[in-house]
Amino acid sequence: MARSISIQNVYNIYIYLLPLLKIPVILSSLLLRGMVCMRLGLSSFTFTWAIGIPGYERPADPLTHEGLVKLTRSCGLDLVQIADNLPLHRLHEEELLGLKQIADEQRVSIEVGTRGTEPELLIAYLEIAQTLHSPIVRTIITTPDLAEAERQIRQVLPAFEEADITLAIENHGLHTTRQLVQLFESLNHSHVGCCLDTVNSFGALESPDVVIQRLVPYLANLHIKDFEIKRVDHQLGFTILGAPAGAGRLDYELLRESIAANGKSDASAILELWTPFTETVERTAELERSWMEQSVAYLKSIHFIEEKDNGHGISNVEGESV
Repeated sequence: MARSISIQNVYNIYIYLLPLLKIPVILSSLLLRGMVCMRLGLSSFTFTWAIGIPGYERPADPLTHEGLVKLTRSCGLDLVQIADNLPLHRLHEEELLGLKQIADEQRVSIEVGTRGTEPELLIAYLEIAQTLHSPIVRTIITTPDLAEAERQIRQVLPAFEEADITLAIENHGLHTTRQLVQLFESLNHSHVGCCLDTVNSFGALESPDVVIQRLVPYLANLHIKDFEIKRVDHQLGFTILGAPAGAGRLDYELLRESIAANGKSDASAILELWTPFTETVERTAELERSWMEQSVAYLKSIHFIEEKDNGHGISNVEGESV
């Protein structure tokens, strides 16, 4: 089977030839614009309401691990990130192997995610990542004490390096991007990177443009999440709300340019949604699905993701031709 040439391959060749071609810096910057085509995946946080949220009515038919994998394929995608709202460590070994078999049958790759930096937890998820063939373990630092988190992370890095799996640490609002940059610089390890969430750092009083500019150099995984800011009806304040990709205020041009300039297009891009509650859980889950479809269509339209029609509708698989 002859393998097709992807846009990412063209980009890599261009980067290699750039110094030899002696293209002026300004011109090269213009040529680099938009030359980002990432592998797009869905997440358990794309379908948060379909899975279930504590404090709200449980969905009549909650989305399961296996259901999420199959839903990803039915949407024409081949990558899913299963995170802490659908915990993998609660599955027995035979259940994990069964999940891997279903993923293989569906031709869907799995990335694993958790929250916390306790060494026992990270090692447990490293083993889960090995079982599911995940190249990363995404996690969130849950302690305000970054020094303690760094100490914990250092304990597990030899195991991650030996397994050739990257620990992707997400910005989640508890720490500023400067603090996270200091952590990445201090760790200075090939198997540690950033899971960059475009919206989470509002909780640390930082806008997405700041997050992108500071954290893209450490990018190991991207969470695409769009947003809207609206003034409340009585005019005394604002609310930050989720939005489908392309319908909010996220600066996709800045995101693409930053990723291209730092040579990080090989990182996966995971779509997440902050879908607002709408009347009932069932109706909210329907809205969630609609937002997902709208978001993927938008990312296709701006060529943010690499796609190839595989007969399943939306796809971004770097394909093979027979």
